[in-house]
Amino acid sequence: MIVLKTNEEIERIRTSALMVSKTLGMLATEISPGVTSIHLDNLAEAFIRDHGGIPGFLGMYGFPNTLCTSINNEVVHGIPSNKPLKEGDVISIDCGVLYDEFYGDHAYTFAVGEVSNDIKELLDVTKESLYKGISAMRRGNRIGDIGNAIQRHCENKGYGVVRELVGHGLGKKLHEDPQVPNYGKRGSGKLLQDGMVLAIEPMVNLGTHRVRQLKDGWSIVTGDEKVSAHFEHDVAIIDGRPEILSTFDFIYDALGVIKKDIVIK
Repeated sequence: MIVLKTNEEIERIRTSALMVSKTLGMLATEISPGVTSIHLDNLAEAFIRDHGGIPGFLGMYGFPNTLCTSINNEVVHGIPSNKPLKEGDVISIDCGVLYDEFYGDHAYTFAVGEVSNDIKELLDVTKESLYKGISAMRRGNRIGDIGNAIQRHCENKGYGVVRELVGHGLGKKLHEDPQVPNYGKRGSGKLLQDGMVLAIEPMVNLGTHRVRQLKDGWSIVTGDEKVSAHFEHDVAIIDGRPEILSTFDFIYDALGVIKKDIVIK
């Protein structure tokens, strides 16, 4: 069942989403060769708790950590470890927060030092596809319009769009209806309405769209071992239009990047 949110509830989700955004901004300054993902995880848990939040992923469905840290060919749900990051790696950091009864859920894929041009383009196109999907999240459109916009943008560049993992509704539960695939047919799926809050999160592979799960029961990796990228925003429909509740601006500020989040009109 899809739960439509009031404007007051959307603001509470925004507060949680911004706490996640600030957490990722803090972590952005820590990511470098030699750093371990478990160190990042410890920093994130402390930051969230210091700001009055509860780590949203820790213990959910039995997940053992605050962050999902997915490195290189890991698509999502990577478990933090003591293995140091290397120059040229990429790391997707997915983080959730529960604050004032509502969840925020937000992800960004970081380059570790200098990465190859092929990987830079994958990151750029995946992030662009996120905003393509958000632009389609309008009252009167359907879920399939979001996925179709993401799929067309990425597949036109020759990338594989993951089928088995999806975005989702967001609210008092981390995962609510509806599911939001990153592929689809225009005009198909659930009708988009005011008050809907969705976590839109393209997961895009440099090669095949196929994935498999590792024996740890969590980590999802690409079928051909090539790199994957993952970006996520929390978005509400207000007065018929999408409004992004999370932001990458804290990351850009931390990295000294002269860039701001795209405003969807």
